Amino acid sequence: MSTRNLLVELFVEELPPKVLKKLGESFSGVLAESLKASGLLADGSAVTTFASPRRLAAHITNVSAKAADKQVAQKLMPATVGLDANGNATPALLKKLQALGEGESAVAKLRKENDGKADILFLDATQAGATLAEGLQKALDETLAKLPIPKVMTYQINDGWESVNFVRPAHGLVALHSSEVVPVSVLGLSAGNTTQGHRFEAKQPVVTLTSADTYAQQLIEEGAVIAGFDARRAEIVKQLQAAADKQGLKPIEDDALLDEVTALVERPNVLLGQFEEEFLAVPQECLILTMKANQKYFPLLDASGKLTNKFLIVSNINPADASKVIGGNERVVRPRLADAKFFFDQDRKKTLESRLAGLGKVVYHNKLGSQGERNERVVAIASAIAQQIGGDGFVAKVAQAARFSKVDLLTDMVGEFPELQGIMGRYYAQHEGLADDVAYAIEDHYRPRFAGDELPRSQVGVVVALADKLETLVGLFSIGEKPTGDKDPFALRRQALGILRMLMETDLPLAFDQLIAQTLSVFNGGQEVAEAIKAFCFDRLAVNLRDQGASAQEVDAVLSLSPNQLAEVPRRLSAVQAFANLAEAPALAAANKRVSNILKKVEGEVKAAVNVELLQEAAEKALHQALAETKPKADQLFETGDYTASLQALAVLKAPVDTFFDAVMVNADDPALKANRLGLLATLHQAMNRVADLSKLAS
Repeated sequence: MSTRNLLVELFVEELPPKVLKKLGESFSGVLAESLKASGLLADGSAVTTFASPRRLAAHITNVSAKAADKQVAQKLMPATVGLDANGNATPALLKKLQALGEGESAVAKLRKENDGKADILFLDATQAGATLAEGLQKALDETLAKLPIPKVMTYQINDGWESVNFVRPAHGLVALHSSEVVPVSVLGLSAGNTTQGHRFEAKQPVVTLTSADTYAQQLIEEGAVIAGFDARRAEIVKQLQAAADKQGLKPIEDDALLDEVTALVERPNVLLGQFEEEFLAVPQECLILTMKANQKYFPLLDASGKLTNKFLIVSNINPADASKVIGGNERVVRPRLADAKFFFDQDRKKTLESRLAGLGKVVYHNKLGSQGERNERVVAIASAIAQQIGGDGFVAKVAQAARFSKVDLLTDMVGEFPELQGIMGRYYAQHEGLADDVAYAIEDHYRPRFAGDELPRSQVGVVVALADKLETLVGLFSIGEKPTGDKDPFALRRQALGILRMLMETDLPLAFDQLIAQTLSVFNGGQEVAEAIKAFCFDRLAVNLRDQGASAQEVDAVLSLSPNQLAEVPRRLSAVQAFANLAEAPALAAANKRVSNILKKVEGEVKAAVNVELLQEAAEKALHQALAETKPKADQLFETGDYTASLQALAVLKAPVDTFFDAVMVNADDPALKANRLGLLATLHQAMNRVADLSKLAS
C-alpha cells in the first residue's frame, strides 16, 4: 500500500514557555504512537517535532491512507452453551452473533478450539483497516488528552455557546496528507491547509501550505517563523556566540534559560545591550540572577569569568534600526540592577551577629521549633564533628561558620532572590572580615544541592554541610517525617545522598554510626530511629552505586557488611568487581554461600579456631594448610587498605575448598570432630568476608 507524509499542526495563543519543549515532544510522540497502533504507519516512519510559542506540530513520514485489513478471531462462548445436542445454534449464540452484525448463516463458519478445559466457539472475520481520517481523529483526541498541561484554560469556541478546556485558546488546525486535507476536528476547529506566521515579521498574515513536506520551509520564507524548537535553539546559540565574539566576551551558559528563551521567540534576533559600570560593585551573582530571571538576558563574562556591563537580548523582531529595542531593554534592566544595589547596600549596614536573634522568630517546623533552635543544633553537631578531625582553631572556625550559616535568610537580597541563600552569606561574611574558609563554608554548606553538584571547597565547609544535612535528616526522621513512595516533601533522599557523597569522597575519618548517634543526641530518638535512618541511607547508597554501573550483587556484597567508614565503600566495591572477573570467583562465591548456610544453622557462636590434632581427612588438612598460608597474606593486604589484592589472594583457596566439600563430612557423629570442622569453616568464612560478603555473588 502506498504511503505519503503527514503534517499536523495546532495553532494556539502563546504557550507557557517553561513547558513548551515537553508539550511539543508529547504532541508528536503520542500522535505517532496512536497512528502506529491503528496500523497507519509503515516501518521506518520518522517523526519530526515542531514547537514554537504559538504552535505544536508534527511531521510523520510513510503514513498510509488506510490501514490494511486484518484477520481477527472473535471468542464467543463454550460450545456446550452455543450449540444444542443436535449441533444447532442456541438462542444465546444467535443473540451474540446478532450483536456482532452477523446472521444465522454465520453458524456454519464457526470453529471449535479447545482451551484445555472445554471446546470454545470462535468466529473468524476480516476487520476492515481504519482510514486515515478515523485513525487521525482518534490519535488527536488521545494526544490532547495526554498532553502534560500544567494548568488548563476554559474558553468559548467560535459558536459562542460551547466551552472547551485546553492549555491556551486554539485558533487553527492543519492536517495534510501530502497535499490533501484530512477531515478531522478538535477543540471546535476543522482541519485545513492554512496557518499563521510571525505576528509582525511575516510576508503575509496567512500562510497557505502547499504540502506536508513544505511546512517548515514555507514558515521560514513566508511566515518568518523557525517552527522547530531545536532549530530555533541552535540559531539562538549561533547568534549569541557571534555577538559575544565581536566583543571578545562569552555568554553565560544556562540551558534552562536557553530553553525558555527559545520558547518565547519565533524568529530570534540577538542584540547587544549594556548598563552603567557602577552596578558591577554589586556581587555578580545578584546581577546575573536578576538579568536572567527577570529579563531573560544573557550576561556577558570576560575570559576570567568575571561579569561585564554588557548583556545580550534575544528579540522576537528584527527592525531596520534596532536602537529603540536596545534602548528600551536597557531602560528596563536599570531599575532591576538599582534594586539589587540598594538591597546589597542596605544589608551591609547590619552585622551577621545582629541578625542572629531574628532566626528565633522564623518557624522551621512546628515539631522542631524555630530556625534559631535549628541553628543551635547545627552548631552543636558541627562542633562535635570538628572535634574528631582538627584542633581548637578548626573547631572554632566550624562553629562560627555554622552559627552564621542561615543568617542571610533574613537579608533583603535573599528575601528578593531566595536562590542566593548562602552566596550572600559569604559576601556579607567577607565584608565583615571573616576568614575565607569560614565565609566560603557559609556558601558551601548547601552543597551538594543535587546529583553531580560540587562538594564544599574546604574541610570547614564539609563539616558544616554534614551537620546541616544530618540535622535535617535525623530531625525529621525523629518526628516520623519519612519519605513514602514518590513523596519526599523535605528532599530527604537528596540530603542523604549529600551526606553519603561527602563521607565517601572526602575520606574523612568519620564513623557513620557515630555521626547518626551524635546527631540523635540532640533530638528525642532512640535506636529504632537510628536503624531506620541507616537503612534509608544505605538504600539510597545502593541505588546510587547501581546507577553508576555496579551490579546489584556487587553492591549487596559490599553493603551487607554495613561498613562504618563509608570512604572505604568505593575501594571495596572496586575490589569486589575485580574479584568477580576471576575464573575462581563463581566457585568461591558458591562455596562461601554454602559455608554461610552451614554456620547459620548451628546453634550458638562458632569460633574461628582449629585444633590441628583433630584434623583427620587429607582434604581438611589441606584446607587448613592453605588457609594458614593465605589468610595472613590476605589480612595484611586488608589492613593496608589494598582490598583488591586482598580478595585476589584468596583465589588459591578454590581447589582445597572444592576438595574439602567433596571429601569431608562436616556434620560428623563425633561432636569434637564436628566442632573442629565448623571452626575450620568459620576461619574460611572470616578470611573470605572481610572486604565484602562474597556469598552475595553466588547466582
